[in-house]
Amino acid sequence: MQLPNLTIREIHQLLLTKKISSVELTQATLQRAHEIDPKINSYVTITDDLALEQARQADECLAKGENITPLTGIPFAMKDCISTRGVRTTCSSKILKDYVPQYNATVTNKLADAGAVLIGKTNMDEFGMGSSCENSAFFNTCNPWDLTCVPGGSSGGAAAAMSAGLCNFSIGEDTGGSVRMPAGFCNVTGIKPTYGRVSRYGLIALVSSFDCIGPMTRDAYDCATVLETIAGHDQYDSTTFNLPVPRYTKNIGKSVKGMTIGIPKEYFVSGMEAGVESSIQEAIRTYEKLGMVVREVSLPNTKYALPVYYLLLFAEASSNLARFDGTRFGLSVADNAKDVLDIYLQTRREGFGDEVKRRIMLGAYALSAGYYDAYYLKAQKVRTLLRRDFELALSAVDILLAPTCPTTAFKLGEKTSDPLEMYLSDIYVVATNPAGVPALSLPAGFSNNMPVGMQLIGKHLDEQSLFQIGHAYQQETDWHKKLPSI
Repeated sequence: MQLPNLTIREIHQLLLTKKISSVELTQATLQRAHEIDPKINSYVTITDDLALEQARQADECLAKGENITPLTGIPFAMKDCISTRGVRTTCSSKILKDYVPQYNATVTNKLADAGAVLIGKTNMDEFGMGSSCENSAFFNTCNPWDLTCVPGGSSGGAAAAMSAGLCNFSIGEDTGGSVRMPAGFCNVTGIKPTYGRVSRYGLIALVSSFDCIGPMTRDAYDCATVLETIAGHDQYDSTTFNLPVPRYTKNIGKSVKGMTIGIPKEYFVSGMEAGVESSIQEAIRTYEKLGMVVREVSLPNTKYALPVYYLLLFAEASSNLARFDGTRFGLSVADNAKDVLDIYLQTRREGFGDEVKRRIMLGAYALSAGYYDAYYLKAQKVRTLLRRDFELALSAVDILLAPTCPTTAFKLGEKTSDPLEMYLSDIYVVATNPAGVPALSLPAGFSNNMPVGMQLIGKHLDEQSLFQIGHAYQQETDWHKKLPSI
């Protein structure tokens, strides 16, 4: 029995019936991580001592029958931009390579309170800037399905660790597809919740108005279970909804007959990989067999999504990253510095990678006095149009269905020399972040032996329908059960 490849539900039952202990499960997961991860490079830091201590505490709760949750004793991985007290949190950047937070993110605290076991912190594109996990300051992460391919980004390490069975769920962060794209590339299930559904307190920000923390799991049921734990209002994050968290698993298993799916015509255009398109069309037929009604809908401003997303990303990122100046925390380079400005310049020149520097410069340009109205302000206005597109389309249907990405995972190094081509990889995932709507990526087949991801997009705060419809598909197919041979 390969314990790390079981679902959360399956392991929960094994723990409750005392067929395994959390310590045994954690030891097996750590052993597998140490043996296999050198091939994948999904982890920046593996937290052996902390994991075993948390597992022992979980076993005590299980033995007493107290404070047991569905995540008690379950090993998980955390993207390395989410703060963990006493555990190095680097954002995969040289500028934060030795940074150890003095506090936990709200999500970290909620998972600890639920009894989950932290195996380690996962690699990512530096500060979340990238679509391939090749922009890490430390190393590239490989796709477990083909070690010559990327795992997607920026949460590539979290997806690769989940796919390879190096944890039983992982926590990523989605600014413009950063959970969904790697989930699609690595054959796991991942959700970007409604903006404000999960607290961002303790998340090292990239784009404060886009960032969403979300889980990656084996299936939709597990994804719903984890989101129930980490969602909710937080006094430390004023953007969170002051609303009760639904029991997301409540409607899972209910019939989807009569529910409606919208197919955005703008998402099915030339340039999509043939195997991706055929997999998505087959998924649509599966839903029709389940009695769902399929309609074509339009998102007319889709063509503006990519430039709007990147303009706003560059602008907010340049502002958020101004705090990394070598004077407060993280790397400080002051060799023969003449003044404080010289410390700033030396630290940022040495500490940031090329992609981060590129986006800071473009963002500063977009926010400059002479171009603010022409670029940033106009992008904010078009963002409103994108949001209205989704509201109008989703007023006529229950969910939207689209590919997660136009292709399967591409080769390592294939797009690093052309940033614009890399940005185009995000074409189907970026629009939901400016709009703030939730989106769930599911395994939907294979093309040229590589996983294909399917994306379900829902109404604000209607993650429940996404999980219900996603689970219905996974009951009819077994794509999510396929595992890499690594």
